[in-house]
Amino acid sequence: MTYNVWKTSIFLFWVTFAQKEGKHMFQIGKTIVSEEILENDFVCNLNACKGACCVGGEYGAPVEDSETDILINIYEKVKPYLRPEGIKAIEEQGTFVKGEDGEWETPLVNNSECAYVIFSGEGIAKCGIEAAYEDGATKWAKPVSCHLYPVRTREYSEFTAVNYHKWEICDPACSLGKELKVPIYKFVKEALTRKFGKKWYEELEEVAMGHAKS
Repeated sequence: MTYNVWKTSIFLFWVTFAQKEGKHMFQIGKTIVSEEILENDFVCNLNACKGACCVGGEYGAPVEDSETDILINIYEKVKPYLRPEGIKAIEEQGTFVKGEDGEWETPLVNNSECAYVIFSGEGIAKCGIEAAYEDGATKWAKPVSCHLYPVRTREYSEFTAVNYHKWEICDPACSLGKELKVPIYKFVKEALTRKFGKKWYEELEEVAMGHAKS
Protein backbone atom coordinates (compact mmCIF):
# COMPACT_ATOMS: atom_id res chain seq x y z
CA MET A 1 0.00 0.00 0.00
CA THR A 2 1.43 3.38 -1.00
CA TYR A 3 1.59 6.26 1.47
CA ASN A 4 -1.14 8.25 -0.32
CA VAL A 5 -3.47 5.24 -0.47
CA TRP A 6 -2.84 4.64 3.25
CA LYS A 7 -3.73 8.25 4.06
CA THR A 8 -6.93 7.94 2.04
CA SER A 9 -7.79 4.73 3.87
CA ILE A 10 -7.36 6.43 7.25
CA PHE A 11 -9.61 9.28 6.14
CA LEU A 12 -12.32 6.93 4.85
CA PHE A 13 -12.16 4.88 8.03
CA TRP A 14 -12.75 7.98 10.15
CA VAL A 15 -15.65 9.20 7.99
CA THR A 16 -17.26 5.75 8.04
CA PHE A 17 -16.88 5.55 11.82
CA ALA A 18 -18.40 9.01 12.25
CA GLN A 19 -21.37 8.08 10.04
CA LYS A 20 -22.00 4.99 12.14
CA GLU A 21 -22.10 7.28 15.17
CA GLY A 22 -24.78 9.33 13.42
CA LYS A 23 -22.45 12.18 12.47
CA HIS A 24 -21.85 13.62 9.02
CA MET A 25 -18.41 14.97 8.23
CA PHE A 26 -16.70 16.88 5.44
CA GLN A 27 -13.07 17.54 4.61
CA ILE A 28 -11.22 20.85 4.32
CA GLY A 29 -7.52 20.37 3.67
CA LYS A 30 -6.14 18.20 6.45
CA THR A 31 -9.19 18.61 8.66
CA ILE A 32 -12.34 16.51 8.98
CA VAL A 33 -15.19 18.68 10.20
CA SER A 34 -18.52 17.74 11.73
CA GLU A 35 -21.59 19.22 10.06
CA GLU A 36 -22.90 19.86 13.58
CA ILE A 37 -20.96 23.12 13.72
CA LEU A 38 -23.01 24.28 10.73
CA GLU A 39 -26.36 22.96 11.91
CA ASN A 40 -26.39 24.03 15.56
CA ASP A 41 -26.62 27.56 16.97
CA PHE A 42 -24.62 28.92 19.90
CA VAL A 43 -23.90 32.25 21.63
CA CYS A 44 -22.42 32.28 25.13
CA ASN A 45 -24.90 33.57 27.71
CA LEU A 46 -22.71 34.36 30.71
CA ASN A 47 -25.54 35.91 32.68
CA ALA A 48 -27.29 32.54 32.60
CA CYS A 49 -24.43 30.02 32.85
CA LYS A 50 -22.00 32.15 34.94
CA GLY A 51 -19.06 30.75 32.95
CA ALA A 52 -19.74 27.21 34.14
CA CYS A 53 -17.55 25.65 31.44
CA CYS A 54 -14.49 27.03 33.26
CA VAL A 55 -15.63 25.50 36.54
CA GLY A 56 -17.45 22.26 35.75
CA GLY A 57 -15.94 19.00 34.60
CA GLU A 58 -13.07 16.88 35.82
CA TYR A 59 -10.32 18.10 33.52
CA GLY A 60 -8.47 21.30 32.70
CA ALA A 61 -8.65 23.10 29.37
CA PRO A 62 -6.65 21.39 26.61
CA VAL A 63 -3.26 22.99 25.97
CA GLU A 64 -1.39 22.54 22.70
CA ASP A 65 2.32 21.62 22.66
CA SER A 66 3.12 25.04 21.19
CA GLU A 67 1.33 26.76 24.07
CA THR A 68 3.23 25.16 26.95
CA ASP A 69 6.22 27.51 26.73
CA ILE A 70 3.87 30.47 26.42
CA LEU A 71 2.16 29.57 29.70
CA ILE A 72 5.54 29.33 31.41
CA ASN A 73 6.76 32.63 29.97
CA ILE A 74 3.66 34.71 30.75
CA TYR A 75 2.93 33.32 34.21
CA GLU A 76 4.58 36.13 36.18
CA LYS A 77 2.61 38.69 34.13
CA VAL A 78 -0.65 36.83 34.63
CA LYS A 79 -0.09 36.01 38.30
CA PRO A 80 -1.31 39.39 39.68
CA TYR A 81 -4.70 38.74 38.07
CA LEU A 82 -5.20 35.31 39.62
CA ARG A 83 -6.85 34.22 42.87
CA PRO A 84 -4.64 32.96 45.73
CA GLU A 85 -6.01 29.42 45.35
CA GLY A 86 -5.28 29.51 41.63
CA ILE A 87 -1.71 30.67 42.25
CA LYS A 88 -1.24 27.92 44.83
CA ALA A 89 -2.49 25.26 42.41
CA ILE A 90 -0.23 26.48 39.60
CA GLU A 91 2.86 26.74 41.78
CA GLU A 92 2.26 23.26 43.17
CA GLN A 93 1.30 21.55 39.90
CA GLY A 94 2.89 23.71 37.21
CA THR A 95 1.49 26.14 34.63
CA PHE A 96 0.18 23.10 32.75
CA VAL A 97 -0.18 19.41 33.59
CA LYS A 98 -0.49 16.10 31.76
CA GLY A 99 -4.03 14.78 31.74
CA GLU A 100 -5.24 11.21 32.00
CA ASP A 101 -5.32 11.01 28.19
CA GLY A 102 -1.64 11.94 27.99
CA GLU A 103 -2.36 15.41 26.62
CA TRP A 104 -1.46 18.76 28.20
CA GLU A 105 -4.15 20.73 30.06
CA THR A 106 -4.48 23.56 32.56
CA PRO A 107 -4.23 22.66 36.28
CA LEU A 108 -7.31 22.64 38.50
CA VAL A 109 -8.09 23.99 41.95
CA ASN A 110 -9.12 21.05 44.14
CA ASN A 111 -10.17 19.04 41.06
CA SER A 112 -12.78 21.70 40.29
CA GLU A 113 -12.32 24.99 38.43
CA CYS A 114 -9.41 25.88 36.17
CA ALA A 115 -6.55 27.45 38.15
CA TYR A 116 -6.59 30.46 35.81
CA VAL A 117 -10.24 31.25 36.60
CA ILE A 118 -11.19 34.49 38.31
CA PHE A 119 -14.68 35.60 39.35
CA SER A 120 -16.46 38.89 38.71
CA GLY A 121 -18.51 40.67 41.36
CA GLU A 122 -21.57 38.97 39.88
CA GLY A 123 -19.99 35.54 40.38
CA ILE A 124 -19.26 34.99 36.69
CA ALA A 125 -16.19 32.88 35.98
CA LYS A 126 -13.71 34.53 33.64
CA CYS A 127 -10.18 33.82 32.44
CA GLY A 128 -7.34 35.46 34.34
CA ILE A 129 -5.07 35.12 31.31
CA GLU A 130 -7.62 36.99 29.21
CA ALA A 131 -7.92 39.68 31.89
CA ALA A 132 -4.15 40.22 31.70
CA TYR A 133 -4.37 40.33 27.90
CA GLU A 134 -7.16 42.91 27.98
CA ASP A 135 -5.00 45.08 30.26
CA GLY A 136 -2.07 44.81 27.86
CA ALA A 137 0.03 42.78 30.31
CA THR A 138 0.45 39.96 27.77
CA LYS A 139 -0.04 39.58 24.03
CA TRP A 140 -1.56 36.09 24.32
CA ALA A 141 -5.27 35.93 25.17
CA LYS A 142 -5.82 32.31 26.26
CA PRO A 143 -5.40 28.71 25.06
CA VAL A 144 -6.93 28.22 21.63
CA SER A 145 -9.10 25.39 23.01
CA CYS A 146 -10.88 27.91 25.27
CA HIS A 147 -11.23 30.34 22.39
CA LEU A 148 -12.76 27.61 20.19
CA TYR A 149 -15.33 26.29 22.65
CA PRO A 150 -17.87 24.68 22.03
CA VAL A 151 -15.74 23.41 19.15
CA ARG A 152 -13.20 20.79 20.12
CA THR A 153 -10.30 19.65 17.95
CA ARG A 154 -8.23 16.50 18.14
CA GLU A 155 -4.97 15.93 16.31
CA TYR A 156 -4.36 12.63 14.55
CA SER A 157 -1.32 11.59 12.56
CA GLU A 158 -2.76 12.62 9.19
CA PHE A 159 -5.61 15.00 9.99
CA THR A 160 -7.33 17.11 12.64
CA ALA A 161 -10.89 16.29 13.69
CA VAL A 162 -13.15 19.30 14.34
CA ASN A 163 -16.24 18.51 16.40
CA TYR A 164 -19.04 20.11 18.42
CA HIS A 165 -18.81 19.34 22.14
CA LYS A 166 -22.30 19.19 23.62
CA TRP A 167 -22.66 19.94 27.33
CA GLU A 168 -25.90 20.55 29.19
CA ILE A 169 -24.46 23.52 31.06
CA CYS A 170 -24.36 25.30 27.71
CA ASP A 171 -28.10 24.91 27.06
CA PRO A 172 -28.60 28.68 27.65
CA ALA A 173 -25.99 29.37 24.95
CA CYS A 174 -27.82 27.07 22.53
CA SER A 175 -31.11 28.85 23.26
CA LEU A 176 -29.57 32.31 22.80
CA GLY A 177 -27.82 31.21 19.60
CA LYS A 178 -31.09 29.90 18.22
CA GLU A 179 -32.85 33.13 19.15
CA LEU A 180 -30.15 35.23 17.47
CA LYS A 181 -29.71 32.73 14.59
CA VAL A 182 -25.94 32.42 15.02
CA PRO A 183 -24.52 29.03 13.98
CA ILE A 184 -21.54 27.67 15.90
CA TYR A 185 -19.07 28.19 13.07
CA LYS A 186 -19.91 31.91 12.98
CA PHE A 187 -19.77 32.30 16.76
CA VAL A 188 -16.20 30.94 16.82
CA LYS A 189 -15.07 32.53 13.54
CA GLU A 190 -12.15 34.37 15.16
CA ALA A 191 -10.98 31.24 16.98
CA LEU A 192 -11.28 28.97 13.90
CA THR A 193 -9.32 31.53 11.88
CA ARG A 194 -6.70 31.67 14.63
CA LYS A 195 -6.42 27.88 14.61
CA PHE A 196 -6.60 27.07 10.90
CA GLY A 197 -6.12 30.34 9.01
CA LYS A 198 -8.24 32.75 6.96
CA LYS A 199 -8.27 30.60 3.79
CA TRP A 200 -9.50 27.58 5.72
CA TYR A 201 -12.35 29.59 7.22
CA GLU A 202 -13.34 30.96 3.82
CA GLU A 203 -13.59 27.37 2.55
CA LEU A 204 -15.74 26.54 5.58
CA GLU A 205 -18.08 29.41 4.71
CA GLU A 206 -18.43 28.03 1.18
CA VAL A 207 -19.33 24.60 2.55
CA ALA A 208 -21.84 26.20 4.92
CA MET A 209 -23.52 28.08 2.07
CA GLY A 210 -23.86 24.88 0.05
CA HIS A 211 -25.11 23.00 3.10
CA ALA A 212 -27.81 25.60 3.74
CA LYS A 213 -29.10 25.20 0.17
CA SER A 214 -29.24 21.39 0.33
